[in-house]
Amino acid sequence: MTIDTEIRHVTRPGANLFLELGFSEEEALRLLAASKQEINDARLLKEQLMSELAEWIAEHHLKQAEAAEILMVSRPRVSDVVNKKTSKFTIDSLVGMLSRVGKPVRLAIE
Repeated sequence: MTIDTEIRHVTRPGANLFLELGFSEEEALRLLAASKQEINDARLLKEQLMSELAEWIAEHHLKQAEAAEILMVSRPRVSDVVNKKTSKFTIDSLVGMLSRVGKPVRLAIE
């Protein structure tokens, strides 16, 4: 069995992928705006969760290695939290870390 690995099309950076997938221009613009909003909402939520973790670490005067042991992650992961590298975490992983330190997360829908 041969696997086809030939590249037939490359989408330019910044191009509207939805337009390239064949959606009408109006629908492609709507979908692009909605996806950008969803990505931004997730980033803001991750930043909020990371701020809570960073505050907890600071309040307890913990070194990153000590926090890592409590959070059950590596020391570089703690650094990523403190430096708010949102792309390296899922919301679930951040909620789990907060739960481990006694800060349960509640979701409110407005």
